[in-house]
Amino acid sequence: MPWGRSGSAVLLLLSGRTIARAKARNPSPTEMSVEPWASPQDQAAAEQTDSPQEPSAQEQEQEQHPDKLCLDSFWSEVETIRQGSGYTDLDCTRRDSRQSEEGEQEEQWLADAGLSNLISEDSEDVDNAVLLSTLTRTQAEAVQRRLDSYTLSLRKRNKPAPRDVREVFKPPITQQTLLPESQRSEDLAQNSMASVAKSPLSACVSHSAMTPEHQRGAPKEEIFITDVAYCEQAVIFLKQAKLPQNNVQRRKEDGTLPRVTCPKCRLGVTRIQDLSHSDMKKVRQLALIDMTALCDLLELEVKRHKMGKRKIPESSLYGVPLATLLENDQKIKPNTSTPLFLQALLSFLEKKGVDSEGILRVPGAQSRIKLLQQNLEANFYSGQVSWDEVSPNDAAALLKKFIRELPAPLLTAEYLNTFSAVRDITELKQKLHMLNLLILLLPEPNRNTLKALLEFLSKVVSREKRNRMNLWAVATIMAPNLFLHKAIPSRLTEGAEKGHAEKAADVMRLLIRYQDLLWTIPNFLMSQVRKLNENSNRRYQFYDRRIKNLLRKIHTDSRDKPDKNTSELCRTVKIQVGDVVSGTMEYQLNINSRASDLLAQFHRQSVHSPDNGKGKMRRNGAVLYPDCALYEVGGNIGEHCLDPDTHLLDLYNSNNSGEWVIKLKPNASRGM
Repeated sequence: MPWGRSGSAVLLLLSGRTIARAKARNPSPTEMSVEPWASPQDQAAAEQTDSPQEPSAQEQEQEQHPDKLCLDSFWSEVETIRQGSGYTDLDCTRRDSRQSEEGEQEEQWLADAGLSNLISEDSEDVDNAVLLSTLTRTQAEAVQRRLDSYTLSLRKRNKPAPRDVREVFKPPITQQTLLPESQRSEDLAQNSMASVAKSPLSACVSHSAMTPEHQRGAPKEEIFITDVAYCEQAVIFLKQAKLPQNNVQRRKEDGTLPRVTCPKCRLGVTRIQDLSHSDMKKVRQLALIDMTALCDLLELEVKRHKMGKRKIPESSLYGVPLATLLENDQKIKPNTSTPLFLQALLSFLEKKGVDSEGILRVPGAQSRIKLLQQNLEANFYSGQVSWDEVSPNDAAALLKKFIRELPAPLLTAEYLNTFSAVRDITELKQKLHMLNLLILLLPEPNRNTLKALLEFLSKVVSREKRNRMNLWAVATIMAPNLFLHKAIPSRLTEGAEKGHAEKAADVMRLLIRYQDLLWTIPNFLMSQVRKLNENSNRRYQFYDRRIKNLLRKIHTDSRDKPDKNTSELCRTVKIQVGDVVSGTMEYQLNINSRASDLLAQFHRQSVHSPDNGKGKMRRNGAVLYPDCALYEVGGNIGEHCLDPDTHLLDLYNSNNSGEWVIKLKPNASRGM
């Protein structure tokens, strides 16, 4: 998606125009339809707020703040973690974790961001130009700061710098000549900020600009925009906050979570599992750069820790690294993405525990828990464990113990402190921006395990009337188990108890409530990945070593786009069964064609047989199932499973050299 059109979409939203008016315009890849990111109970609650019946004062208080029982449970959980068997020698375990030396963090950061060549003597400017050309101005400035810091640390250690970083960034990144497209997008975004300033009821205006009637009236709603880089949105917000009309006392947050509405791009929503591994690697590199730029703007100082090598315990389940557990489990079940033991534990709790009063809060019997753990360690993989006599509270205690006894934090040693720092961000949208980027940065086993856990916790919250565990209660109980780790120093429990407990629980409840939103890939990152792939595919054209000319070449070529919507197009779609292409079909594109329409035509053309059962289809002797999807393969993307709402003509204009393939989705496993 072009950055200019993204800026136009933002301008449309920020100026307060309706979505219906947006649909009346000529469609483009950044035209949007509204996608609410809220759980069914959230939507039901929102509907109830429209009715005359109002919730009781007690219910409002429970939703807005954790009660005394929740806070007591939080500190009880913290004490349990501190006194656990794995925490008897805290100083020894923390020696396994250390902060990186001066300069080492910057070097590791550049490597993780795919920019290690910037400090390598044998690097070529063309290697750097490909990634740098996709960055926005604020993102590029964050890269420059890391390079400057790295160079300064080398000088302090009396080591000669491997190369002059200014040779790479000529002209300086603060000038418009380096990133012309990024500069244009920022200018458009800044222009949209001026529109915001004139519209006090706009979706992006801070809470302080809302009228008292709006504060007391309809339920709160937030617009979550992903077309513009999160760091660039922060630049707009910070500048807007300095405007005279916004220089008033901020409204105190009441603790309730609003319904978040995410405008859906015409290219559809891309979820983490929809992209190939090669493209996800690029997403992580770009997400790290944007997250770092956002931290710089919000003045969040986060230190990354490194875990030393630790002896793997003899246990088969507890204290075993996630990667090792998965490697062993995949020998039994090849496509599993979360540990089999965790799947069994969560499955039992979903059947027997979600309706149990005080689940997760009420402790089990320590003697039974110890015996149950020993039984599971010895007999789980042989299938000789009987769950019939297991108490749900004992199983919940084992679940929390499994999470906190991982040798490395589930949120990883590198990013645990950054997750914790989210509590210090004031604006909800910026908290969600940071969490979204952090989720993308997690290793796949950690991310899948976290998603499986959050899905279970969401089910617990949905049964609040039976189990007496609302969102605050679940969040305050689980926060210490995720944010405290024996090997990583934490400031989570320092200071005033109530304030720190609420802040820690607040991050946890955001993860639970908005998990579906957080497991999507923002549109701006998808645009940057496509641009990165396009530039990488043209590398053979580059002979001039001067980065200024290379970047000019990239941006000149990128503007050579085919004419849009000139006429109806006919596309050939491949049909793949397994690894073999079994046939093709023709599909006529028009301005309203969607991926779901193409799949519907494919279903109609397939021969339906009553013998196959409901929903199964037979074509050329091969049996297909309805859980097939349309994939975009090649061109400026590796492989991309398309959202059913993807507008196909916009997709063609965005990637006219890619192929379209209908095939079965991979087996959906827990946590994805």
